[in-house]
Amino acid sequence: MRRYFGTDGVRGTVNQAPMTADFALKLGRAAGHVLTEHLSHKPHILIGKDTRLSGYMIESALCAGLTAQGMNVLLVGPVPTPAVAYLTRSLRADAGVMLSASHNPAGDNGIKFFAGDGFKLPDDVELAIERCIDDLPPLPAALDIGKATRVDDARGRYVEFLKSALPRGIRFNGVKVVVDCANGAAYDVAPRILHELGCEVIAMAASPDGYNINRDCGSTYPQRMTERVVETGADIGLALDGDADRLIACDSKGQIVDGDRVIAILAEHAAAQGVLKGGAVVATLMSNMGLERYLTSLGLQMYRAAVGDRYVLEVMREKGCNIGGEQSGHMILLDYNTTGDGLMTGLQLLLAMAEQQKPLSDMAADMPLFPQKLWNIVMQERKDVMADAVVCQLVEAAEQRLAGNGRINVRMSGTEPKLRIMVEAEDETLMLDIGESLVEAIRARVA
Repeated sequence: MRRYFGTDGVRGTVNQAPMTADFALKLGRAAGHVLTEHLSHKPHILIGKDTRLSGYMIESALCAGLTAQGMNVLLVGPVPTPAVAYLTRSLRADAGVMLSASHNPAGDNGIKFFAGDGFKLPDDVELAIERCIDDLPPLPAALDIGKATRVDDARGRYVEFLKSALPRGIRFNGVKVVVDCANGAAYDVAPRILHELGCEVIAMAASPDGYNINRDCGSTYPQRMTERVVETGADIGLALDGDADRLIACDSKGQIVDGDRVIAILAEHAAAQGVLKGGAVVATLMSNMGLERYLTSLGLQMYRAAVGDRYVLEVMREKGCNIGGEQSGHMILLDYNTTGDGLMTGLQLLLAMAEQQKPLSDMAADMPLFPQKLWNIVMQERKDVMADAVVCQLVEAAEQRLAGNGRINVRMSGTEPKLRIMVEAEDETLMLDIGESLVEAIRARVA
């Protein structure tokens, strides 16, 4: 059983267990021991963070634990999560860490580890670190501790990496782009790279103050982006989240282009270019049935993974796919990076528009989506709700009412004590009736 690590690292409210300075210090020592146990050289680990006020505290405590255990630390400052994955590989570090709670509010933070190859740590390594926290090893000798060094050009390195994923010489001259940086980790690199590629850039939420990350902005609150796109006559809107590993886009009409539509657009474009691997993409249990039917009409397959980018990635590697993602906007483009990358996804959308000479509104316009709604039930603690026989009976009865013309998915959030209930059906009235009845019944049972 996991005690600290969820599907996306350790996460919680700052100054409440486990997201405290004391725990970060212990976690640093435990990770330092486990990650270096079998290395014969002086190990290096890279630490990046988003723009939360607590990033300074958690970074200092984690760095102290890592260096105390003998690891050299490379501090790259505020950068997107995908930049940490890339820089860990590029700088030949033995591991990387990102301090972020992604799309959560400023009062939360998280600690997410990457292996030296840029992929998230395997489950067995995370479990070994958990065990070590409660049984910390002896400290090394005084002169065997590590040192911390700042990497001043980290953001510039990431910008050049993003540009290297585009055809040589490509520019998006005259394309007007609204980019919502969520007052997060991409506040500098997102407007910068779009400017360098010739776009006319309208930057929003690009003035972080430690408190305003994800506040009424970014991929979980794209309304202001869509309004700005329409007001300014922009060609496309790109909304990132706090650590810039997800993207929600909109077209020139202000219509949302979520992760499902992005998968369809990029898969169709890659297939036409002959670079879609496996003739398939990977989505999740939450992805719309409309996406599956649309891909089938193109002669492409869709595999479904459990919700969470680590599970999408597992299926991608198993099936040999290079495009996968979630409806929420996490897109993994394995030809370029090892984790979700919102900016990379946005650039690939711009590239598809340029090469097809089409506006975003025309792409995947033939893909009808089933009406779908997600309900959240806030709980006191995380627990296996689907182990409750009564809940299972309620879900089964609701599925029988759908008669095969829709889907229901009930799961605990991977990062918060919330039960998520998704219902979709061809008929919206039926979907809402079934969903609201099911949510009310489950809430009465478990909340």
